[in-house]
Amino acid sequence: MCRNIKTLFNFDPPATELEIRDASLQFVRKLSGFNVPSKANEAAFERAVEEVAASARTLIRSLVTHAEPRTREAEAAKARERAVARFGERR
Repeated sequence: MCRNIKTLFNFDPPATELEIRDASLQFVRKLSGFNVPSKANEAAFERAVEEVAASARTLIRSLVTHAEPRTREAEAAKARERAVARFGERR
């Protein structure tokens, strides 16, 4: 799937509307194959982004967990560690 779509569930603070919209946009871009749709497809593209965002909001609000909320800083640190292990240190 799309590597740019980030996990949005179980974060403190919760996912913002902008994060949900950005993930939805990436998903629709991946499905459609368009980074920027043509004028003829623009309305359908935007409608799809809004529908995916609405579904994502519903999903995120419906999920339950007993795990402690994650922080964005801790997740970013883990991602940096994985990148170093995979690609080595930056120069």
